[in-house]
Amino acid sequence: MTTELSALAHQLVQDLDLKASPIQISYLDAPPTGVAKHPGGAPSVCTFFAEGQDRAFYADIPQHEACEIGAFVHGIPPEGELGTRLMGTIGGMQSEGYLHPGEEAKVPHNAAAPKYVAYGPLGSLPVPPTTVLIFAPARSAMMALEAAPAGPVPMNGRPMCAIVPTLNQGAKVALSPGCIGSRIYTGMGDDRVVVGIRGDHLTAYAAQVRKIRHANEVVRAEDERRKREAKHPYTPR
Repeated sequence: MTTELSALAHQLVQDLDLKASPIQISYLDAPPTGVAKHPGGAPSVCTFFAEGQDRAFYADIPQHEACEIGAFVHGIPPEGELGTRLMGTIGGMQSEGYLHPGEEAKVPHNAAAPKYVAYGPLGSLPVPPTTVLIFAPARSAMMALEAAPAGPVPMNGRPMCAIVPTLNQGAKVALSPGCIGSRIYTGMGDDRVVVGIRGDHLTAYAAQVRKIRHANEVVRAEDERRKREAKHPYTPR
């Protein structure tokens, strides 16, 4: 399984011109064998996403509670001190006009939280992915969305981490332009968006990405020919 997932990761990096491996997120009932536990102290759930680009690790669900928004998205009940922090954060965001009243009720979230979550470069974990995330520049995101199944692709704005339950709830591919918090915590560049793939759709998706890459090369050659032959082609400034 690890060898197959590593091969898919390599293929996606090549076909989408990615600068880093896709990130594997795995929901688990027990810690994964041979994988180190995160030391804790992450200020946000999306910090785990970013660190998962570089190394494999797992975290138990209480380690996600420093981020009250991310904890809610993961399905942790907003009770006690966590619930108080969540309501305070939502209230502050609404008072500043960042959230519309009632918007928080529409944020995708898991019905129940997993016991453990493992993160790492795709293929670095001894377990299958629940979801896979890609921090993609615009051109890569274009091809990633073209490879999605026919029909609307869900797009999540704030919070970025809600892309994970969106996939868990049935979407095969989803998109998030990120949120200001995710850009602060992860160092995600202004030219990046997040593409998510449901784990059980990954193999079929990677095959479709390869077809789309080839199709784009064919279309590009034709459009470049038309531009060369045009009487008044547009020249970017």
